[in-house]
Amino acid sequence: MLLPQIHQPSDLKDLTTEQLTVLAGEIRQFLIEKLSATGGHLASNLGVVELTLALHYLYDSPKDKFIFDVGHQAYVHKILTGRMDRFDTLRKYKGLCGFVKRNESEHDVWEAGHSSTSLSAAMGMALARDFKKEDNKVVAVIGDGALTGGMAFEALNHIGHEQRKLTVVLNDNEMSIAPNVGAMHKYLGKIRSDRGYLRAKDEVEQLLKKIPAIGGKIAKTAEKLKDSLKYAMVSGILFEELGFTYFGPIDGHDLPKLLETFHQADNVEGPVLIHVVTIKGKGYLPAEADSYKWHGITPYKIESGQVLKAAGHPMYTEVFGKTLIELAEQDERIVAITPAMPGGSGLFPFAARFPERMIDVGIAEQHAATLCAAMAMEGMKPVYAVYSTFMQRAYDQIVHDICRHNANVMFAIDRAGFVGADGETHQGVYDVAFMRHIPNMVIMMPKDENELRHMMKTALEYNDGPIAYRYPRINGLGVPLDQVLTPIPIGQWEKVREGDGYAILASGPMVQMGIEVAEELKRDGMNVSVINARFMKPLDEEMLLDLAARGTRMLVVEEVSQAGSMGSAVLEFYAARGLHDVTVGLMGIPDEFIEHGSIKDQQREAGLTPEHIAESLKALAPGQAWTFQKNSV
Repeated sequence: MLLPQIHQPSDLKDLTTEQLTVLAGEIRQFLIEKLSATGGHLASNLGVVELTLALHYLYDSPKDKFIFDVGHQAYVHKILTGRMDRFDTLRKYKGLCGFVKRNESEHDVWEAGHSSTSLSAAMGMALARDFKKEDNKVVAVIGDGALTGGMAFEALNHIGHEQRKLTVVLNDNEMSIAPNVGAMHKYLGKIRSDRGYLRAKDEVEQLLKKIPAIGGKIAKTAEKLKDSLKYAMVSGILFEELGFTYFGPIDGHDLPKLLETFHQADNVEGPVLIHVVTIKGKGYLPAEADSYKWHGITPYKIESGQVLKAAGHPMYTEVFGKTLIELAEQDERIVAITPAMPGGSGLFPFAARFPERMIDVGIAEQHAATLCAAMAMEGMKPVYAVYSTFMQRAYDQIVHDICRHNANVMFAIDRAGFVGADGETHQGVYDVAFMRHIPNMVIMMPKDENELRHMMKTALEYNDGPIAYRYPRINGLGVPLDQVLTPIPIGQWEKVREGDGYAILASGPMVQMGIEVAEELKRDGMNVSVINARFMKPLDEEMLLDLAARGTRMLVVEEVSQAGSMGSAVLEFYAARGLHDVTVGLMGIPDEFIEHGSIKDQQREAGLTPEHIAESLKALAPGQAWTFQKNSV
């Protein structure tokens, strides 16, 4: 066994190419075994084993900088940089992160949970190196899916213009998470399939070298001949025209070829793009057969590939997908738009039922937002299905193109609140803060999956501007689902438990937690109201005024950033009306990033537990000084 002998990248340097190939097989087996217990991003990591080995074999990390786009495909990098013994803790609370993590290792120089950032980061590091007159290498590994992100094109343009020495490795597996879409995908397919172009280009270059004393007009003619051949064989040599020296496509599982190509690229001054074709899921048949399913996987049986899922009620995402089909059957104006997440957003059934009304724009959240705005202005009913964390990338378009135009766009915001193992880069806890302050926006969150269905009907019937319903990454409560859907009056909250003197104002999953707390406090003689504050904007002003008039002491409990939260809006409401003697406590996520673990772990770290809510509510009693301290319980 070679793998137990590898503790740092330097341990690879004395291995032969044949030994590296053996090591690649051992790494694949290690990943298959470890992830069968922990779950994680399997298919993408199986696809980059040889590529990662070649990088660490030839270069000198951490002096040389490796930047992995998104970072979920860096498990092999983690294994080779001394973290193999921690893989039992992968994506667990206080354990090994599922993404590149700077505080984990000196070899992790850039971290990202969103795509298309690697090329900008690589350019920044190359510029810093040159300013400091250092000589390290900078290598960015980006997938063909991430290359559809607009930020990647901005960086390609700048890199080609500056002509700094850096290497871009295009890991082309024809997938991001779902199958790729768009012109870039088709362009790369043409390059992959056109081997004749590659052979002909080499032959012409050899021919030109044999012609003696080429100068002046003859040289220009020869260069034109080379260019004309490029355009004749493959239309639009994008990367070379952008200023890159292009190598490829090459087999990303052929270690000798990878090493040879990296050696060649090292001799080029200026930016180089190495086009590597890999197989997502390589070496594990279930993952090769369905790389979408095995992109991010829960624990499974190695022999059969059977995924081990705990029994439970349908997830909110599934309820959303089924309800959207129901509504689309009633209203042909409904169109679903998603930025490369049709499966994660529960839209595969919708796409099968209404293929012409399902639009996947690729990793292009900004484009999706403006697209929705224009469709709404033309009388359609666009549903922008997006994870909360990814919607952040479209903030300007939401302000400038949707809300400013008061376009009737429906936002289906998935993964709202804590997300568990994906951790801090994916937490859906900031959308309320950055949407609440934008004029014309309506924001809702249901207490259960049945209310989600009614909110979707509410959004469809709403014609006065943009409206969002946000829902968590958890299973529903298993409540009965109404067959007839009715709109909820905009801004109307719901009192789900009657009490006196104290009230919990909660949204989403916190409503159920509030009910549990109220039942416990009943034993202590406290009769607490629980209010389903299902509209973050607009607030239920009538109910807030009534609570204030009754002298009710309120605790607002939310699984969102406390800064800019609905609780902040409640305080703003009372302040604007000169009601300065109202007692309001706020509980939300403190001003820090909450890392990976289970959702329960994350709620505990943020102080959003029944015990803490109960103690905080008691502290609102007369004569008590209340402050929110997340871990005081």
